Amino acid sequence: MLSKTIHYRYLALVGYLGLLTWVVLWHFVIREEMAFSVLFTVLVYVLPLVFPMYGILTGKPYTHAWANFIVMFYLIHGLTIIYAEPHEWLYALIELFFATIMFIGCAVYARKRGRELGQGLKKLSTVMQEEREKFERG
Repeated sequence: MLSKTIHYRYLALVGYLGLLTWVVLWHFVIREEMAFSVLFTVLVYVLPLVFPMYGILTGKPYTHAWANFIVMFYLIHGLTIIYAEPHEWLYALIELFFATIMFIGCAVYARKRGRELGQGLKKLSTVMQEEREKFERG
């Protein structure tokens, strides 16, 4: 693995582990009153981050790519909290910080590692040429 790829892998790991830790701390330790039940909080805020855990910890580029769909929820959540609950803006800012780090790390790591492994997406012109040749043969 190239050194730049390793750099983005560590960036993704720091963002992921920081976000997971922060979400648990924020909703179960720092908050003085539970806005929702414990089950609801675990299902909505913690469980989505547990799904990609194995793939992110083992460095699978595909998992890093689809984990960005999950991290979008935390970006939206942080922005919403900053707007809707101004007394928790600092907590939301920390969530946005870790979510942004995770997003950048996962996106770039998935791209670079996927290319190293030869799993990158083909250019549209190459795909069109292959389809044209397949159609003309069959």
